[in-house]
Amino acid sequence: MKSIKIPLALFDDLKRISETNVISIQNIHHKQDYIQALAFLKSYKGSVGTFNSYRREIEKLLHWSWIVAGKAIKELRREDIESFIHFSQNPPKTWIGLKKAPRFIETEGQRIPNPEWRPFVATISKAAHSKGERPNLKDFQLSAGSVKGTFAILSSFYNYLLQDEYVFMNPVALIRQKSQFIRKDQSSPKIRRLSELQWQYVIKTAEEMADANPEVHERTLFIMSALYAMYLRISELSASKRWVPSMNHFHKDHDGNWWFTTVSKGNKQREIAVSNAMLIALKRWRQHLGFSPLPSVADTSALVPKTKGRGPVSSTNYVRQIVQNCFNQTIEVLKKDRFVEEAESLIEATVHWLRHTGISDDVKVRPREHVRDDAGHSSSAITDKYIDIELRERHRSAKNKPIVN
Repeated sequence: MKSIKIPLALFDDLKRISETNVISIQNIHHKQDYIQALAFLKSYKGSVGTFNSYRREIEKLLHWSWIVAGKAIKELRREDIESFIHFSQNPPKTWIGLKKAPRFIETEGQRIPNPEWRPFVATISKAAHSKGERPNLKDFQLSAGSVKGTFAILSSFYNYLLQDEYVFMNPVALIRQKSQFIRKDQSSPKIRRLSELQWQYVIKTAEEMADANPEVHERTLFIMSALYAMYLRISELSASKRWVPSMNHFHKDHDGNWWFTTVSKGNKQREIAVSNAMLIALKRWRQHLGFSPLPSVADTSALVPKTKGRGPVSSTNYVRQIVQNCFNQTIEVLKKDRFVEEAESLIEATVHWLRHTGISDDVKVRPREHVRDDAGHSSSAITDKYIDIELRERHRSAKNKPIVN
């Protein structure tokens, strides 16, 4: 592939998105593209995760369109979008980074595009990283899920442009054979979760950490309990502009049952049935903080307060670090107890695995409609993916099947 100009980031983070429109774009058609893309991205300011995903794909499209295709996005046709997807599956090495560098940096009081940023990033698994391996440009690979997500985002973008009469067709919608870009898998996608043994060790380790150093790790125990028992996403434990989790989001109804109110992705509010075990975890956490065992409706104190200063924890990375530290401690305990295989597979675990684990464990014993509503799934079909998750059980039931009766 011939040498292609290395692009610079176009859009800053959500807090500074309005400031990035001062960027100097000489081509009048490119400037119009930029203004349209900026307006589109601003419409997703209610969700940081969605904004980041859409920004990533729109930014790639603009760079490819301007630099590689030499066109404005209003000029792109079906075959251009197909070429863009092929390009994304095998981008030039100069467009691939080995780390997730920030898009913009501060220089002499001004934010400028970071020259180390790249539109694509080569990654390796957590297990490989723990063994001392490092990403290599040749390791870059775009997953089928990523390609599918790109199609969805670009289609939404062009539908927006259609409504604004900036374009007069959606070239993404014209691609009838998207399957040529996406490898099909007959089996259901694997739900990444902890095994029963791993979860038992994780929660036991969190309890031991809390007993040994309550000042630091009582919050570890509460966070691990809430993520598993209420299937919370990490964004539902940390504060944002649209959602600040408070103690009185735990509340009791007229029947004496406790519920937890949260706001999930898509700004959707839902009520989660709180188990007795989760109530015990809440009481322990509140008593550690010096509060009464259970909150009143007037208790607006932060559910997870900062360790220093006032107010709620607002950094999802902070929560990730707490969970990862607990995972790391558990891995050492598993190794000590000679559960080497379980320890090695736990290296790959992320915060979201706790939500998957909680849902998977509950759907075995609770009506799936109840689990669906607590999890905030849009349909039972999503919850159904968690039902046949224990492949070991499935294989055990098939192991002794006879061919001849």
